[in-house]
Amino acid sequence: MRIATYNVNSITARLPRLLAWLESSGTDVLCVQETKCSAEQFPAAELRELGYESVVNATGRWNGVALLSRVGLEDVVVGLPGGPDYEGVQEPRAISATCGGVRVWSVYVPNGREVEHDHYGYKLNWFGALATAIAEDAAGTRPFAVLGDFNVAPTDEDVYDPAVFEGLTHVTPAERAALEALRTAGLADVMPRALKYDRPYTFWDYRQLAFPKNRGMRIDLVYGNEPFAKAVKDAYVDREERKGKGASDHAPVVVDLDV
Repeated sequence: MRIATYNVNSITARLPRLLAWLESSGTDVLCVQETKCSAEQFPAAELRELGYESVVNATGRWNGVALLSRVGLEDVVVGLPGGPDYEGVQEPRAISATCGGVRVWSVYVPNGREVEHDHYGYKLNWFGALATAIAEDAAGTRPFAVLGDFNVAPTDEDVYDPAVFEGLTHVTPAERAALEALRTAGLADVMPRALKYDRPYTFWDYRQLAFPKNRGMRIDLVYGNEPFAKAVKDAYVDREERKGKGASDHAPVVVDLDV
């Protein structure tokens, strides 16, 4: 089974590229983030023509998540159980389902904006709710993984220059401690290999030639429990999909499982 996660940065803007990538990559299950569309605008019909069922949690703003599968979608849960609200609503940042015997979550963790911003506290609270919500599945015997845009670089090696990010979100001790809580719950960071250079970055800003200069970050992550991790045959960042006109600022992370 091939499972991937991909922050598409608008599924409607990226749809032709996404459909071509799904067809060429042979992906069975895709976790999508930053759909930037409402549920009504989501291109379920186009995806169905390629053989993918889809479920979506989206309201039309800058976030939104989805799951696409050609191996089944069962026991769907929309949203983060027990998750915090921001400005009075629970933002559409999580969706989960069982796909071909593997339990999968697609998550788009809050950005945090600035350390002093309310959104940073919301981000940490969101992580806490996630750790609680996944605890049972993480400790279970069924392959289980949380995939998505975590908006945290796990270590200094996961950013091109730690000095550039000093004092900013995505690298603070509190955010990294939130990731550690997921590991404590029984999940391991499935490290992908890079297709070029020595670090498997997954995000490069559109500005200042960040992609050609490989000024990236590894913030799109796969956290799997022991049965999931043991089933991993390969994992890589599809850096090629970040190239060219109309690309997302993220690249897909692909995981091959022997299940």
